[in-house]
Amino acid sequence: MPIVVRIDVELAKQKMSVGEFAERVGLTPANVAVLKNGRAKAVRFSTLEAMCRVLDCQPGDLLEFVEDEPQGP
Repeated sequence: MPIVVRIDVELAKQKMSVGEFAERVGLTPANVAVLKNGRAKAVRFSTLEAMCRVLDCQPGDLLEFVEDEPQGP
C-alpha cells in the first residue's frame, strides 16, 4: 500500500505508550493497532487532528506516501 503510517516513530519520540496514546486520542488500543499495522482503509480528519495534537506533530509526520515497486513483465 502506498500510504505508510508512522505512528510508531512519533510515539517513540514522545516516549508514549500505545495505551496512553489511545486513551488521549479517544481510540481503543485495537484501533491504534489497525492504524499502526497499515490495515486501516480510512482515517477521519478529526482522528488525525487528535493524533497530531497529542503527539505535537503534523499529519505528514504520521502519514507517508511511498511509491509501489513496479511489477516485472
